[in-house]
Amino acid sequence: MRWLTNLRLAGDDPACGGDVGRWRVGVDSDGLIARVRPTPPGSHSAGEDWGGDWLSPGGVDLQINGGLGLAFPELTPGDLPRLQALLELLWRDGVEAICPTLVTCAPEALRQALGVLAEARRRHRPGRCRLLGAHLEGPFLAPERRGAHPAQHLQAPSRAALERLIAGFQGGAEADVALVTLAPELVGAAEVIDQLRAADVVVSLGHSGADAEQARQSFGRGVGMLTHTFNAMAGLHHRAPGPVGAALLQGEVALGLIADGVHVAPTMAVLLQRLAPHRLVIVSDALAPYGLADGTHRWDERLLLVQDGSCRLEDGTLAGVTLPLLEGVRRLAGWGGRVPTSIAAATLAPRRLLGERRPLEQLLLGRPLGDTLRWSTADDGSLRWRRPATVAQAPPP
Repeated sequence: MRWLTNLRLAGDDPACGGDVGRWRVGVDSDGLIARVRPTPPGSHSAGEDWGGDWLSPGGVDLQINGGLGLAFPELTPGDLPRLQALLELLWRDGVEAICPTLVTCAPEALRQALGVLAEARRRHRPGRCRLLGAHLEGPFLAPERRGAHPAQHLQAPSRAALERLIAGFQGGAEADVALVTLAPELVGAAEVIDQLRAADVVVSLGHSGADAEQARQSFGRGVGMLTHTFNAMAGLHHRAPGPVGAALLQGEVALGLIADGVHVAPTMAVLLQRLAPHRLVIVSDALAPYGLADGTHRWDERLLLVQDGSCRLEDGTLAGVTLPLLEGVRRLAGWGGRVPTSIAAATLAPRRLLGERRPLEQLLLGRPLGDTLRWSTADDGSLRWRRPATVAQAPPP
C-alpha cells in the first residue's frame, strides 16, 4: 500500500477542509484509493507528505453550452468526433463530468442533440469527460428575462409542450435529461415542475421575473437551484429580496454561480459564498468558442464577440464565457480566501445537487488516484491544481 499523508479533503464537512483536519490516503497496487483515514492532531504518519495540499474529485459542470466550435443544440451525428475531442479537452482541464446545456432552440434541433449526446454517452472511454444528462436551459423562460436566448423559440410551459420536447428520453442524472431551467412564475409552469420532479429531473429557477414569494412557492414545489444566480433575474434588494433572497433564506436551494468576475462582481460572489458556503455551485457557462482563441465566432445565426474569456452578442448582451470551470474555483478562492469551499463548489456541490449523499471520504474510495485533483497554493497565494502522480515520488533532498 502506498500512503499519502498530511493532506486535506476539500469537502462540505468542516472536518474535511479546515486547517486542523489532516488525512492520510492509501493507494493500492492498481492505483485505486483504498483507504481514507483522518490523522489525529499532532501525529505524523509515514508516506508521501503532501504538505497540506487538498484532494478532491474532478470537476462537474452543470452548465456548459459547447466548445471547440460546437454548440450543443446544433449537434448532428457527424459532430461525434469533434464532440469526443471536446470531452478529452474537458478531461485535461480537470472536468470529470458535465451536463451538456441545450439553450432555447427549435424542438427538432433539441431532440436531435439529445440523440447525439446519448450516442456519445454510449461511446465513453477513460480519458474523456463523462456526459451526464443534459441541462435544458429553456424554452420555458420569461421573455423579458431571456437574455441571449432566441425569442422565436421560447414556449409557454405545459405538459404537452414538455412531452413534445423530451418524449422517449429518460430523466435523471445518468439518463438523457438531468436538469431543466425554467421561469416558475409563468402560467403552466407548476405542472411542468411536478412532471419533471416525478421523473427525477432537477428543476432550476432561471431567466425568470419571479419575485421572492413566487420563488418561495416554487422551492416548496421542488425547484432546487438558481441558474447563474443574479443573472437574468431580479437582484438582491433590501425592499425586494427577489429569488436570491428567497433562496438564501430557504436554506437548501443550490446557487449556481459564473465565477468569472464579470457576470457577478467578486464582492457579491464572496457574499454568496459566506451566506451559503455549501450550496454554491460554480458553473462555467462556457460557449462554443471554449478552447478556441479570442475573436469573432458564430453562434447559430448570430455572431459572438470573444475577448478575455467573455462572450457577447453584437448588441453587447453578455452571453457566456470561454473560461474553464476550474478557473472559476481559482478566482473565487482568490477573492474570498476560502479554498476548500471554493474547490467543493465545483467538485462536490454539483454532485450533491444531482443526488450524491456519501461523505467525501467514502466517495473517493475506489477511484483511480490519477482521476482526482491535487490543489495547492503557490508562493503568490494563488490556487493551482494538477493530477496527482500515480507512482510514488521520492522526497525532496
